[in-house]
Amino acid sequence: MGEVRIKRVYEAADKADGFRVLVDRLWPRGLSKAKAGLDLWLKEVAPSADLRRWWHHDPERFDQFAQRYQAELDANPQAVGQLLDLASSQPTLTLLYGAKDKELNQAIVLRAYLERRLG
Repeated sequence: MGEVRIKRVYEAADKADGFRVLVDRLWPRGLSKAKAGLDLWLKEVAPSADLRRWWHHDPERFDQFAQRYQAELDANPQAVGQLLDLASSQPTLTLLYGAKDKELNQAIVLRAYLERRLG
């Protein structure tokens, strides 16, 4: 298994990022596709629109958001499987997100989920 990193998509791309995957359902505002430097946009692995609206980046709802998001991931084996394959085959996989909060975002939940699945 390679390393799974997370990074805000607005930060400059770096060779150390390895394979870069955007894990947001919506394209980040004001960012060109060229500047994003993506290898893949896997919107299917992002939280559903309903869950995203419910959470609304409220820190008090983060733990419940994480539980609900993990349930959505459990119900989405195809997209999760694609990320697990990438995490197993790439030396470094960087999950990119657009949220302003670096401590509470879906990429943190997704990385922990993938690491548990990879053992």
